[in-house]
Amino acid sequence: MAGKKFFYSTIIIIGIVTIMAFLLTPVAQAANEQGNSHAALELPIWSIIPFVGLLLTIGVMSFIAANYSHSHLAHLWENNRNKFIIAILWSIPVIILLSTLGEWTPLRHSLEDYFSFITLLFALFVISGGIYLEGDLKATPWVNVGFLAIGSVLANLIGTTGASMLLIRPLLKTNSERRHTTHIPVFFIFTVSNIGGCLLPIGDPPLFLGYLKGVPFFWTLNLVVEWFTAIVLMLVIFWAWDTWRYKAETDYALKLDQMLYQPLKLKGGLNFLWLIGVLLAVIFITPNNLAVWGLDSGPLKFLREYIMLGMAAASLFLTSPLSAETRQKNNFTFAPILEVAYLFIGIFVAMVPALEILKAKGAEFGITEPWQFFWATGSLSSVLDNAPTYLTFLSLAQGLVATNPAAYPAPPDLAHLGMSAEFLAAISLGAVFMGANTYIGNGPNFMVKAIADEWGYKMPDFFTYILKYSLPILIPVFIVITLIYLI
Repeated sequence: MAGKKFFYSTIIIIGIVTIMAFLLTPVAQAANEQGNSHAALELPIWSIIPFVGLLLTIGVMSFIAANYSHSHLAHLWENNRNKFIIAILWSIPVIILLSTLGEWTPLRHSLEDYFSFITLLFALFVISGGIYLEGDLKATPWVNVGFLAIGSVLANLIGTTGASMLLIRPLLKTNSERRHTTHIPVFFIFTVSNIGGCLLPIGDPPLFLGYLKGVPFFWTLNLVVEWFTAIVLMLVIFWAWDTWRYKAETDYALKLDQMLYQPLKLKGGLNFLWLIGVLLAVIFITPNNLAVWGLDSGPLKFLREYIMLGMAAASLFLTSPLSAETRQKNNFTFAPILEVAYLFIGIFVAMVPALEILKAKGAEFGITEPWQFFWATGSLSSVLDNAPTYLTFLSLAQGLVATNPAAYPAPPDLAHLGMSAEFLAAISLGAVFMGANTYIGNGPNFMVKAIADEWGYKMPDFFTYILKYSLPILIPVFIVITLIYLI
């Protein structure tokens, strides 16, 4: 039965990304003939109601599922198919609105972003699921700090998604004998799945989009001081919290943790070959290179995504099939990536009006200082996907620099972008850091939550995550970053 579920889940998720490719290809061809840019639409404010409704639905249903697990609504929310239906229902009003206006370009852009987004997440999820760090370390605060610190560095080399999928399971295994552990995957989301990945474009999707727009590949290394400050603050807070919860563990739990100790041992290392293939595709198959190669239209417009799917298929069918020991020990299922795929298709469609309104009226917000860009980009990255939010504020900053170049000079390495270094730093930090504020701020967040749920960890619901963790922990850290570096 489990094998059949694995098989059907594989067919479903591969079907999603394949169908998206075929649907987008003819639309992309037409767009290349008419041009890819479009003026921001003047949409009514009520057009954001479906997006707000979807966010509230996710929040309320996850709250019910976490706190009233035996209710009918909780059982309804457990089924990923129902999540997909809900997401589509909230998307329909936006599709109808855009169809009545005859404006399909914003939706096409959003669907293209979704296709690239879910393909990358799917590839990294599948490949990393075949890599197993066997062992069970002692679940001490310092060991857990080590996991978060290593993950925060690794996130810049294999992306926040890759690092999250590689390390979350051994971290959960290490702490499986403990009972007071809810905070551990939450801090993992804060550090490894978000803040850690701001030093290279492959670290987080918004930075990768910036690279595609012309930001030099190594420019984000200029953010190393802000990155280091934020990571150190987070690790100090985590160590204090984890030490407090560790002291509350029973003697039985601590003795069991010691008895089950095993050193870490890597298995499925050949999957790193496919992981490197994904990263090379991300780095080198850019829109500019596709144009040079004459592949910027037609089916090969999505060559990067096809290669990433090929790497995932190689891992799944050649290196580590579903029956492989590594996937079995990882408790690998497609449920987490299916949940992300189903919910985010609705998010990417429903958020189109919100992004269009932001583009049209963003200049009216009076954002002229780096700290304002940091908080504005970050606040919207908490509820919108942080990648398109990053691009929106990038355009806003470019317009500000263009209208007053003397007040906002662009350094030589950013002159071709017409971008102030201070603005770019603030936008980059806001998009990456504050993607941790909610489960939907960044793709890996929901995946880590779903995996932790599968392992039996009592993860906070949507609202509790915000009220108990992100507001009291992250916001003070971001205020410190603002005061030290952005004012």
